[in-house]
Amino acid sequence: MEQHDLNHELPEYREQIHALKMSNGHFARLFDEYHDVNRHVVRVEVHAETATDFELEDLKKRRLKLKDELYEMLKGATVN
Repeated sequence: MEQHDLNHELPEYREQIHALKMSNGHFARLFDEYHDVNRHVVRVEVHAETATDFELEDLKKRRLKLKDELYEMLKGATVN
């Protein structure tokens, strides 16, 4: 199964991810929400949870929207 956690999705931003999680509450909340949604998607895909196709698609769209928001924040971040 393909990995969608942010460290696999955006490995070049590993340092920025850590720095923003520690210093930016909004980023930290979005990061946590992204990983919650991702875990839910994985659980549905491995049949540990049930969801309709529509629900699964909504989850995947939410995950992508969160990833896009996080990516935009990461692009603007600088690491000292």
